[in-house]
Amino acid sequence: VSGNLLREDDETQGFNAATDTYENLVAAGVIDPTKVVRTALQDAASVAGLLITTEAAIAEIVEDKPAMPAMPDMGGMGGMGGMGF
Repeated sequence: VSGNLLREDDETQGFNAATDTYENLVAAGVIDPTKVVRTALQDAASVAGLLITTEAAIAEIVEDKPAMPAMPDMGGMGGMGGMGF
């Protein structure tokens, strides 16, 4: 997205995520397209900096395992009076 925006001469041109098109954002009703792009780039740089300076990151590897079977009923256990068995 930023590469396409750098090629444009018009500052009002940008990517409208609501319509998935590049268009004149002021005419489309986006109030300040420059602020939107600047904020998005700042947030992306902030997250990237956080990940670069992190000494350790924990990620979970999802394993395809079948679900655990249901627990058996507790009928007939000793010391459980009043169960009507």
